[in-house]
Amino acid sequence: MPAPEEMFKMRIVYAVPGMEAVTVHRDLVYRAAGQTELKMDVYCPADMREGSRAPVVMLVHGGPIGMPMSPKDWGVFVSYGELLSASGLVAVTFNHRFYSPSHLHEAASDVAHAIDYVRDNADSLHVDKDRVGVWVFSGGGVFLSLPMRDLPEFVRCLVSYYAILDIQLPPPGKESEISEETRKEFSPLFHLAVNPLKIPPIFIARAGLDNPWLNATVDRFIHEAIARNAALEIITHPGGHHGFDILDDDARSRAIIRRTLFFLKTHLEER
Repeated sequence: MPAPEEMFKMRIVYAVPGMEAVTVHRDLVYRAAGQTELKMDVYCPADMREGSRAPVVMLVHGGPIGMPMSPKDWGVFVSYGELLSASGLVAVTFNHRFYSPSHLHEAASDVAHAIDYVRDNADSLHVDKDRVGVWVFSGGGVFLSLPMRDLPEFVRCLVSYYAILDIQLPPPGKESEISEETRKEFSPLFHLAVNPLKIPPIFIARAGLDNPWLNATVDRFIHEAIARNAALEIITHPGGHHGFDILDDDARSRAIIRRTLFFLKTHLEER
């Protein structure tokens, strides 16, 4: 595995024409949390005309990240922002405060504020505020609990990449740093049972060589989603690692990213 400082620079293994020409609104402050300014970057298609609108995809980074960092500037999120906007969508990357399990509520509040900021500024950001997709990565999977609990009509679809989808069972050997109630609150699996037919379509990309505990959370979610007839697409990279979209430069990784783009564009269309 590359050193962390090298991984932060790595871009996704798939590209389309026009990624270098997108328009980026950088370092927009979407929330002031004490002395911390939480910032986002908004990627817009280069050919957007005045008054035009496009669906928006919120890219939610994982964690816990251990300290204040700027994941929105990592190569993976910069390149996804460029890819999505070159594909006709608006993409938003942003930093949130998932520094430790004890920061779950603060980070969830940040995610909600980021979505509200984008929708409140839809005119200036060229966003169709009624067509929102939420794409989570790794430990950020817990924040799918927000749209799955509240079921806002403007969230049209959800995407999960090698993401934790149930924390009701902690990792083996780990002391629980949070309450059982908080574990339920931040487990998408828990919310799946409430209104399975009202939850937006979900796309899950699973890495075959991922951490066994993490994959067990994904597998429990998939089993329950199928049992409850939720709208679900599943795709597995059998030889993929956690972060296959930057680490595994192969045909399967590229096919998964292409399929994800198709899923997003399909479900974010006007209806």
